[in-house]
Amino acid sequence: MLKKLVLYFVTLCTSAMKIFPAEFSHELGLISLRLLCMLGFRVTQNNDTNIIFKGISFKNKLGLAAGLDKNGDYIDALASLGFGFLELGTVTPDPQKGNIKPRLFRISSKEALVNSLGFNNKGVDYLVERVSVRKSSIPLGISIGKNFDTPLKKAKDDYLICLEKVFPYANYVAINISSPNTEGLRDLFNKEYFSDLISSLKLKQIELSKTYMYVPLFLKISPNIDNNYLKQLVEVILEENIDGIICTNTSNIHNHPSGKGGISGKPLLELSTEILVTLRSLVGKDFPIIASGGVMDLADFQRKLDSGADLVQIYTGLIYKGPALIDRIINAD
Repeated sequence: MLKKLVLYFVTLCTSAMKIFPAEFSHELGLISLRLLCMLGFRVTQNNDTNIIFKGISFKNKLGLAAGLDKNGDYIDALASLGFGFLELGTVTPDPQKGNIKPRLFRISSKEALVNSLGFNNKGVDYLVERVSVRKSSIPLGISIGKNFDTPLKKAKDDYLICLEKVFPYANYVAINISSPNTEGLRDLFNKEYFSDLISSLKLKQIELSKTYMYVPLFLKISPNIDNNYLKQLVEVILEENIDGIICTNTSNIHNHPSGKGGISGKPLLELSTEILVTLRSLVGKDFPIIASGGVMDLADFQRKLDSGADLVQIYTGLIYKGPALIDRIINAD
């Protein structure tokens, strides 16, 4: 009963924060969550489970998508919510401020967010420092990207720098070339760059694995990709032995007045799930897939699993529903 009362209170606070600008309320929410964690607040899982995925042990199949904790400042607080894993970042070699504000917008009537943040983060060295002092043992994915002013021809170098620095601290590394918020980033999916980037990261992974434990590489794909091109990408991914795929990032197809950024939340569910179904048919039944996009309740979570996902991530659902959403999913009867 006490847990339900606390979750109800936290959910009310989540709703109340909507009076503030979206980006400010997100930061305020994370700070409040950290305080609750310090006071002993936890979302507990009723049944102990042990899911082994790519050699990693998870207590459940629900994770947090990249973007909420870009710098690893809130790992222990977010772990207290009951997630099975967290994905941090996206992080770049050098700190950067991201795009001009305002750059995060709510569409409450559709339970959606539109963001054009642009990989705002404190740099890979800062994130590594934060990860190294965390208290929680929750599995971590770390999403890596390129700085906004790095030309595409040299983008590979940024990813290699980040991979080498986060490798000793990550349970998996997410390669983010699908964000719509860094100009030209999605061009890395073009044949001119893609094969070289993927093969270079794979070689670096093999090299680093001689010193550290093997850390899987996951490629995060866009939902705005046609099936023929997706098939070509999958051929390269399988040929290069990339370990898995995160399906999907936000969509740049929307009619928000800002005219930029990517949409997440409920409007992304159908599109991202269609891509998931197609992707599963292309990679076969055993290839690892983490699904993300539009999960707002238990039914959406289960739909992702039924459509071929091994693990599922949420972000916007947490913003709108609060920690109670996590409790409903991980403690479903």
